[in-house]
Amino acid sequence: MGTTSRSTAQNQAADLDAADSLRPHLDRFVTGGDVQAYLDGNSLGRPLRVTAERMRAFVDEAWGTRLIRGWDEGWFDLPLRLGDRIGAVTLGAAAGQTVVADSTTVLLYKLIRAALALRPGRTEIVVDRGNFPTDRYLAEGIAAETGATLRWIDPDHDAGVTVDLLAPVLGDQTALVLLSHVAYRSGHLLDAAAITDAAHAHGALVLLDVCHSAGALPIHLDKWGVDLAVGCTYKYLNGGPGSPAFAYVAHRHLADITQPIWGWMGAAASFEMGQGYVAAQGVRRLLSGTPPVVAMQPMIDMLDLIDEAGVDAIREKSTALTGFAIALVDERLTDHGVTVATPRDPDRRGGHVTIDHPESQHITARLWEQGIIPDFRRPSGIRLGLSPLSTSFTDVVTGVEAIVAELEKPA
Repeated sequence: MGTTSRSTAQNQAADLDAADSLRPHLDRFVTGGDVQAYLDGNSLGRPLRVTAERMRAFVDEAWGTRLIRGWDEGWFDLPLRLGDRIGAVTLGAAAGQTVVADSTTVLLYKLIRAALALRPGRTEIVVDRGNFPTDRYLAEGIAAETGATLRWIDPDHDAGVTVDLLAPVLGDQTALVLLSHVAYRSGHLLDAAAITDAAHAHGALVLLDVCHSAGALPIHLDKWGVDLAVGCTYKYLNGGPGSPAFAYVAHRHLADITQPIWGWMGAAASFEMGQGYVAAQGVRRLLSGTPPVVAMQPMIDMLDLIDEAGVDAIREKSTALTGFAIALVDERLTDHGVTVATPRDPDRRGGHVTIDHPESQHITARLWEQGIIPDFRRPSGIRLGLSPLSTSFTDVVTGVEAIVAELEKPA
């Protein structure tokens, strides 16, 4: 980029925005209030403007006038239909393998337990210390519950799990490898196909957490041979705070998979309400209680937008946004002691950039007061979440320059 002043960076951003084929989509999101730059779309995506219309129509019509008849008119199968849509648009998954159900935590619990049941006699779960806390905590809890042993991987601070790190902890006792496709802190992008091949060579299953990748970059679960996956819908799928998660089970496991939370919606004949649980056929067996029909509504429009824009185009812009952010940080923040904790190789990073500085927590708090919204990740990271469909290059400059201004303030 060369030596970059604020005005030069703003001009570059303006040129990049003008050339951005996805720029027209920016106006489809709700904006306003005091927000000057929203750089946390990888934690909570902005709502689409049409979502308000959809929710009003749902209250006035599907819920308000059809009432309980809605279950016979589409709600009962909505977790499966919406799951198929998520699979087709964002996961590279054929129909019948994806379902929308509970929270990410509950679905991870179900699938970790299910994986152990699919590998009887094996006692080890592989997990990395850089994984999201929920993934680690669940693995710890399930190990305490079942007597399984955890085999830990320790990736570098600014990287993630590789085949070389994985190989020493694989063996004939490995039941499951639990990893995130994109590391929540560093943004490292896993080589999912190579990891899956390595695990399968030892007879182990792979459970991929795709919370930080679904909707932001191409995923090919079927092609890669991944066994199981879980992802949330409130990040790049813009389903709103607390929107339900989805689970994927490869076709080859559906006939044999069992999960530990038996409920009426996962039963073979839900409305017969008979004595004794018999699991439904197919991916419906992952359901437990009544699905959150209202909370599924917002993501429907976002899936249409992702399909319209194309995941490849979204990934291209994501790579450009993160590359621009890293170059700008190098030029404007290195002299202030800021370092980049995200892989510089675009093929090895996801959709966010994390930078480290001892004052990151205080800086983030002050940025929020100005309407500039990144997030803080311990111990010293500011995470710039650049959601391609709702983030501009100008937003990136606004955010980085605000960090510069904070670091240049007199002590």
